[in-house]
Amino acid sequence: MIRHPAIPSSAKAITDRKIRFALVGCGRISANHRKAIIQHSERAELVALCETDPQVRAAVATETGLPAYASIDELLANSDADAVILATPSGLHARQAIACAAAHRHVITEKPMATRWADGKAMVQACDEAGVRLFVVKQNRCNPTLQLLKKAIDAGRFGRLHLVTINVIWNRPQSYYDIAPWRGTWEFDGGAFMNQASHYVDLLDWLVGPVETVHAFTATRARDIETEDTGVAAIRWRSGCLGSINVTMLAHRQNLEGSITIIGDTGPVRIGGLAVHQIQHWDFATPHPDDDLVNDATYQTTSVYGFGHPLYYDNVISTLRGEAEPFTDGREGLRSLEVLVALYKSARDGRPVPLPLEL
Repeated sequence: MIRHPAIPSSAKAITDRKIRFALVGCGRISANHRKAIIQHSERAELVALCETDPQVRAAVATETGLPAYASIDELLANSDADAVILATPSGLHARQAIACAAAHRHVITEKPMATRWADGKAMVQACDEAGVRLFVVKQNRCNPTLQLLKKAIDAGRFGRLHLVTINVIWNRPQSYYDIAPWRGTWEFDGGAFMNQASHYVDLLDWLVGPVETVHAFTATRARDIETEDTGVAAIRWRSGCLGSINVTMLAHRQNLEGSITIIGDTGPVRIGGLAVHQIQHWDFATPHPDDDLVNDATYQTTSVYGFGHPLYYDNVISTLRGEAEPFTDGREGLRSLEVLVALYKSARDGRPVPLPLEL
């Protein structure tokens, strides 16, 4: 039986010291998490790492000077971290989150929180029963462009919403998938919808509201992978609004577009660029003080990840200090996972799929 080091009760706010984080998975996205924690070094610190690849593990241990473990079980047994960040293949999140909960550690999991509906629910249940927090990383919600759009929707500036279109037209060459055998697999990754477009699928519910029905088609057109490299879906919301989401990883040479366009009674808005970082059209019938913020909200980025991780961690740290509530907890993460699972069920069965998945 693994014995875990004593740590303060997870139910208590941590206010008398820095919050200790451990990072599991030191691949593509891990640098964003490390940088975000450094930006909040007055309130947080990274105390341990975990990586299964021995060469990567040795390199990050040398770079950071932190203990680096070969397995999450070793990390949990030997680290005094308050919270564990899961930057691992999505298919591993459920087992790892449940192990963290059993060790009375808070969990911060990258998107998507799981690849299966049952796994997502099991993660929430395990963290609930252990009395620990479960955070699901949705850093795009922190983008100033999307924050401004969310305020406009919540204020009713669009009137009734009629049409919403989302495009994710990016490039992931075959070499991207070949470099890691778990990429593009059903077991550990999912396809273009589940992995690359996960943050955009999240916008369907977060911005527009509860989804009523999805009807999706997927295809593997040009990449040698199990899952889809291209997908399209028609969406009907409970409000009656219609929309679509179009995703492909086959843009020639480079990422082309990550955008959302919303048409309502009294305002069309389009936010585009590579990763919804440019407000390209903003036109409402009635002026509002927020209209003066449009130019400042647009920012430059060369990465589809954006700059939301530090803002996201500010909320995580504040929550663990007892000063805030989480932007996206496990239940909020389940909302976008449910839409993702419905998209795949629709594509598999060749029919529309109504939501919720369970009544």
